[in-house]
Amino acid sequence: MSKLEARLNSFEYHERISSLHEIAKLVQRKEVELTPQLGIVNMHCHTFFSYNAYGHSPASLAWLAKKKGFAAIGIVDFDVLDGVDEFLSACELLGIRGSAGIETRVFVPEFATREINSLGEPGIYYHMGIGFTSSQPPIEVAPILTSMRTRAARRNREMLERLNVHLAPLGVNYEADVLPLTPAGNATERHMLAAMIKAAEQVFPDQEERVKFWSRKVGAENEQIAAIINDYAKFSNLLRSRLMKKGGAGYVQPSPQSFPTIEEFHRLIVGCGAVPCATWLDGLSEGEQAIDELLDLLIGKGAAALNIIPDRNWNISDPETRLLKVQKLHAMVKTAGALQLPLNVGTEMNSPGNRLVDDFSAPAMAPLNGAFMAGAYFIYGHTVLQSTRRWGYQSDWARTRLPERRARNAFYETVGRRATPGEARVRRLFDLPSASSPDAVLDALAYDY
Repeated sequence: MSKLEARLNSFEYHERISSLHEIAKLVQRKEVELTPQLGIVNMHCHTFFSYNAYGHSPASLAWLAKKKGFAAIGIVDFDVLDGVDEFLSACELLGIRGSAGIETRVFVPEFATREINSLGEPGIYYHMGIGFTSSQPPIEVAPILTSMRTRAARRNREMLERLNVHLAPLGVNYEADVLPLTPAGNATERHMLAAMIKAAEQVFPDQEERVKFWSRKVGAENEQIAAIINDYAKFSNLLRSRLMKKGGAGYVQPSPQSFPTIEEFHRLIVGCGAVPCATWLDGLSEGEQAIDELLDLLIGKGAAALNIIPDRNWNISDPETRLLKVQKLHAMVKTAGALQLPLNVGTEMNSPGNRLVDDFSAPAMAPLNGAFMAGAYFIYGHTVLQSTRRWGYQSDWARTRLPERRARNAFYETVGRRATPGEARVRRLFDLPSASSPDAVLDALAYDY
């Protein structure tokens, strides 16, 4: 099993898929011990198509969820949809609820002077789409996805050029040193970090000399670097904050042209039959302190869900900061409920040390679990109907039959609760007449006859 699981993370697609099918056979023969399904989900996991701190491929994440008893799992990658087909097929094979999304940064002109959730960058906003059912966008919106990928690569290359000047005698080549760390050429800052750390180990094999090098380059005491240089999570996060974020040698303040607009990003999402999803950091920035204004703007532009990363809002050592952030978290969940924005929650897994799944039993989390689970079932319900009948949340079918947001949200949540991949009841959806009502859909999913 350990060899099969390792092969799930191969950069070779056929190796991943053959291993997945071998695991599925073992599951079917009951030769693998599975955790019974628990009331836990992780709907925001980056795959290795952008960056996963544990190296997980889309297929590997589906297996992780099945093995660990997740009720559902969702992937979200930066600037690409490369993992969607593999992930949803793996979820179908293993019988685990899954959803697929994309994340990028957009420019919000209405908040051009206010920092929102991209720290130090007024007007720049991390934004998402969830509920995709294919890696291939329709031809009319495909250029938007291509542009996002191209812009991301250009930003990376320009940053690396600046960092190479600053980090001399280190020299990292984007094609030779960075891109081989990715399965499909979509590199991120964290891939560049890994390449720089490896290059430093080669240029300065003596750790004491390497400590001195990094101390000079990031403006830290030797003792500070020495204390964390063998802790990849802490060390890489320090380098990223000192070199790549605002004030760092690799950083340049983005312009409005650096990222797509919300309208452009929403055209891609809706054109793919997916759901625009707002995001929230912690409620402390100037932009997020104006959360009513921000969400009103985003909803007006088409946002229909909200993403939250709960762990960073309660799992905090300082008691005063923890109290403040927990209060903000609970208030945000209440606001989302009032606005009928289903929640998409997860841990990201794109930074070393991120949890594999949230601690849903933590006192700060327990009162919110109902809303968190409802959001997961909602987006899976959309995914089921979009993939089987093109009756997803944004479809004409849904808008005609369920024009009111509250009723539409409740419908897709119920679908998500009743449906599980591979079940006969899901296959019955294909047989429904095209004029079927929402009640007919729910009836088809109600019984195992």
